[in-house]
Amino acid sequence: MRSFFFWVPPLHSGICWGVGSVFTKFLQYLQKIIASYSGKLRKLLGKSKSTSRNLKVVLHDFPGGAESFELISRFCYNHGSTDITPSNISLLYCAAQFMEMNNSVIGTHNLLEKAEKSFEEIRYWTWSELLMALKHCQDLLPAANSLSLLEKCMDTLVARLPSTSEASPCPSTSSPDSSGIRFSCDTRSSESLKTSSSRATWWFDDLLALGPNLVEMLVKSMISRKLDHVIISRFLFYYQKSKFYTVKSDAKRTFVETVIDMLYILDQSCVSCKSLFGILRVALNLNISKSSRNKLESMIGSQLDQAILDNLLVPSPRGINYLYDVNLVLRLLKSFLSGGICQALPMRLRRVAALVDLYMAEVAPDPCLKPSKFVALAMIMPDSARDSYDELYHAMDMYIEVHTGLSEEEKMEICCVLNYEKLSSETCIHLSQNKKFPSKAAVQALVSQQLKLKSLLHATNNSKSYADSPCSAGEVGNWGRKFDANEQLVLYAGKLNLAADNEKLRAHLQGMQCRVMELEKLCKKMQTQMAKFTKSRASSHGHTRSVPKLCS
Repeated sequence: MRSFFFWVPPLHSGICWGVGSVFTKFLQYLQKIIASYSGKLRKLLGKSKSTSRNLKVVLHDFPGGAESFELISRFCYNHGSTDITPSNISLLYCAAQFMEMNNSVIGTHNLLEKAEKSFEEIRYWTWSELLMALKHCQDLLPAANSLSLLEKCMDTLVARLPSTSEASPCPSTSSPDSSGIRFSCDTRSSESLKTSSSRATWWFDDLLALGPNLVEMLVKSMISRKLDHVIISRFLFYYQKSKFYTVKSDAKRTFVETVIDMLYILDQSCVSCKSLFGILRVALNLNISKSSRNKLESMIGSQLDQAILDNLLVPSPRGINYLYDVNLVLRLLKSFLSGGICQALPMRLRRVAALVDLYMAEVAPDPCLKPSKFVALAMIMPDSARDSYDELYHAMDMYIEVHTGLSEEEKMEICCVLNYEKLSSETCIHLSQNKKFPSKAAVQALVSQQLKLKSLLHATNNSKSYADSPCSAGEVGNWGRKFDANEQLVLYAGKLNLAADNEKLRAHLQGMQCRVMELEKLCKKMQTQMAKFTKSRASSHGHTRSVPKLCS
């Protein structure tokens, strides 16, 4: 028979020797040479009483595989001497720990102790040597992590990265949406900022070789060292884009989920909203976990006021007939509103409301969009978010025009969202003449306009400056009588049978519109007269008096 040495397949991750009876000297060699440096191997051989053909030594989960075993074999061959460099120290350290080449060995040739002493010099390693050691640690997981070997390499590497002040020389003007170069009117200043940007991001490409587990450790270490969150977020976006085109399809989801989880722990003001929407479009096709999806939607929702219409126009997933993913937009809006934006930052609320109006106008022509979804979009924003409902009305007009099969009840449900007091006069007139809308909605629009005029009349009657004007008493009486007549017309219109006499009602409403327009002209005329009267009184008394605003 002949002795043989073979490597156990990667599934077993171990080493196995088989020794025949003819080659018992090989066993003696193991005992005298390798076992003299390895406490683990000495214990294994000490337990075995067999020196025949049945002897086998199996080392499962050997860290580093064949390369590591070759390194410790050379150490033993050379009587406890070998060159320990940054390129092999990770392999030697993990293998020595596994083989118990430590204090249990008699003598001074302690491989583990030598490796630990070499690690004390890690702060003097070059950047490339640190990267090499880190990559080896990545291959040795989980052994390297359990020995805190990976943590030492990672902390030393992060310490070499640019600090906050170096990365962001002008933090007050930085933006997470910037491409990394901030432009200035001064050419010399622009060149300086370009150089500063390259100093902040030169390490991006070097760390693309790291896997998701190491990137997670890297980001947490960077956060603990208070590195600029804008730079961290830009690295994560860069990492996701680069990996997405190089890894296999089944690994893309892992990389995307890791990036989302790390972005979630950053300061959200430092994360680009535009880039988050980019990851969202990618993630929708990867079926990421529900936890990661909720985190991503929460991040986007927290800064939805920075989004534009194109960001929201995400195609619907398979199996849904809608042209755009309305359910996604509703979730983002709920996330935005859940942060207490209504009371804290009304300007952000108005920006989102304007964005919703644009989005509704875009999805209104979709023939598959159900009325319930359209109403949900219209109702989700509070009334305080809109100063005007004109844009919302135009979106409703388009939706009702496309969806000709809507019942009167469905149309009224849509119209109930409108705040008629926040409709302009032109829009109210358009609504009252719009035969696609229910007649009740037209009446409410005109009633709202007359209530506005009534409030203006009361304001005028209570104005002292107006009471002092001798030329306006007759006009006030005429205006009041006209308003009362119009009010009676509105009450009369409310008593009509709208379903049976729709055309007749519209004729009455058109007459009311003419009277409303006449009152508006009269209001403007009175305002002009009041301005002249106030000016004359100011010149005669030597001082000015404030005039109430009668008409907007």
